[in-house]
Amino acid sequence: MALTQIKFAPGIDKQDTSVGAQGRWVDSDNVRFRYGLPEKVGGWASLINQTIVGVVRKQLPFVDSTGNRYVALGTDKFLLIYFEGQLFDITPFRVNANNVQEQFLTSSIAATSGSTTITVTTKNGGAAVTHGLSIGDMVVFNNFAAGSTGIATADLEDKVVQVISIPTTSTFTATVPNAATATAADATVDIQPYQVVGPAEQEYGYGWGISTFGGVVTGGTNTGWGVAVAASTQTLEPGLWSLDTFGNVLIATIANGRTYTWDSNIAARFTTRASVNTTNFLTTLNPVASRATLVSPTTQHLIHFGTCTTFNDASTQDDMFIRFSDNENINSYDVKATNTAGTFRLQDGTRIVGALTAKETILVWTDSALYTMKFVGAPFTFGFEQVGTNCGLIGKNAAVEIDGIAYWMSNNGFFAFDGTVKSLPCSVEDYVYDDIDTTKGQQINAGLNNLFTEVTWWYPATGSDFNNRYVSYNYGDSAKLPAGNWYTGVNTNSIRTSWSDTLVYPRPYATRYNESAVGTFPAVVGVSGLGQTVYFEHETGTDQINPDGSTTALTSFIQSFEFSLQKDQTEYFLAMRRFLPNFKKLTGNNNITISVTDFPATDGAATSLSPFTITSSTNFVDTRARGRYASIKLQNTAAGETWRFGTFQVDLQPDGRR
Repeated sequence: MALTQIKFAPGIDKQDTSVGAQGRWVDSDNVRFRYGLPEKVGGWASLINQTIVGVVRKQLPFVDSTGNRYVALGTDKFLLIYFEGQLFDITPFRVNANNVQEQFLTSSIAATSGSTTITVTTKNGGAAVTHGLSIGDMVVFNNFAAGSTGIATADLEDKVVQVISIPTTSTFTATVPNAATATAADATVDIQPYQVVGPAEQEYGYGWGISTFGGVVTGGTNTGWGVAVAASTQTLEPGLWSLDTFGNVLIATIANGRTYTWDSNIAARFTTRASVNTTNFLTTLNPVASRATLVSPTTQHLIHFGTCTTFNDASTQDDMFIRFSDNENINSYDVKATNTAGTFRLQDGTRIVGALTAKETILVWTDSALYTMKFVGAPFTFGFEQVGTNCGLIGKNAAVEIDGIAYWMSNNGFFAFDGTVKSLPCSVEDYVYDDIDTTKGQQINAGLNNLFTEVTWWYPATGSDFNNRYVSYNYGDSAKLPAGNWYTGVNTNSIRTSWSDTLVYPRPYATRYNESAVGTFPAVVGVSGLGQTVYFEHETGTDQINPDGSTTALTSFIQSFEFSLQKDQTEYFLAMRRFLPNFKKLTGNNNITISVTDFPATDGAATSLSPFTITSSTNFVDTRARGRYASIKLQNTAAGETWRFGTFQVDLQPDGRR
């Protein structure tokens, strides 16, 4: 018989059966579609030889007035700056009710000979004082005097220390790298607590109190950290940041907490921490608790979402309330006839989840609706319009915008907004939503890769503490396909917690979290259970280059539908004598597996022909396959391999009746 070409449409189809998905691919990992053809994704390489302590969930690349390029990185513990291959810790220190940085001067340390555990009594140069710390909090030690404890000065001087336990309101324990050589209580140290950001993961139904973390309790009353609440429907949100710029000033807001600034244009910028009181920003003039912030790009208003109705009273935080500053004055919020400051409260939903800019419009999502926020001038400054319902945002970082069009993930599907809200046809929708843990929506991260016109959402499957799945949407090709161009993956090395596109740097930057590893920056004394984040540059090479310079092979595969070996459904079988693979690009090897069945989708009845190794010089492969249906699987397993598939032809002949 003549050669038969099997045709495949772009995208993955998991809505139908493996036979019903005619002409489609049905499964993939680390594969994208370009010009209708599947190909292995590009590789990635570590940007730095350090790893970040904690999980990074927000990035902001930006350029200052002198042309310097930075990336602000917000973790569950720290606020960091990436600059020219280096990381700098600019995490704000904790402030008291009077907006003064807290410190405990000449605190005392007790040690036991042979033990690495120390007990710190917080003081202010005299008697013990209440510290207000919690287990897992970070503090900085300075002016350490070892006394007769025998603890090395280098172990604690100018070190970030993790709080391990809280014996009393004025004491805490920590772990030192090397054991004390004597039992004594005469060591002294100055302490500055870090501002608490929040937990590494989102918790639901555990009844944890969270007010110390600056979080919110959905459906219940705030309690102290570690204090149980009676309701079983409580949500503990993870530590999240909002990051934006106002000129040279980085504006960083902890979710449900304070707003801080950091000036990139001062000489001592890398030794200066973000603060509530700087020459550019006075927190006394700003709300003390907001779910999110952003700067209006055209009018330069600083906008607080889900914020306090009374500036300095966190108990008045209203999750649906919006407050915006005067234009070009982020310190002025008093509503006057002479300025453009103002407030507004949304109605549809229970809380504002996220916001982003789209050309001349600010998009604001609640948990159930979408609003537009447009500058209209005096006397109202901004006009608000509800443009969608039952399309709320699943998590703060689950939306992206490109060329005025927003794409986002909701609790009940994928959506786009280009002036009107549209539900995105999705050929993998059931696969995603039957698997996803929607109670961890705030951990979902969306990333735009405009180099390949794709949006990717990384999400946690049910039973996973952190993101372990992804789904991608190719917005450039999807208009040509009834169910869109979608693809999925589960490769651990490919899961990301934050992503930044090519606005400042020529390639995307992204972070991967490993909860069981230990980060190296900032160096934390007594680190326990904080996890590690690796910072990667994407779309470079073919593999994963790790912080230590080693290479990890980037594996990939794609599986086709079960195609019929005959045009008419007769009682005759066909034999596949050989197949002719055609690759548009192939570096190294690709392995092709042929699976043949007598009947469609018969569990355990498929005959798999061992993977055939394909090289750039392979013209055809001889086979001995017999059946009614067949599928193919392409995969690579070794470093240095990449590929882009073209066509697939088979040589068939009748092989008798059953």
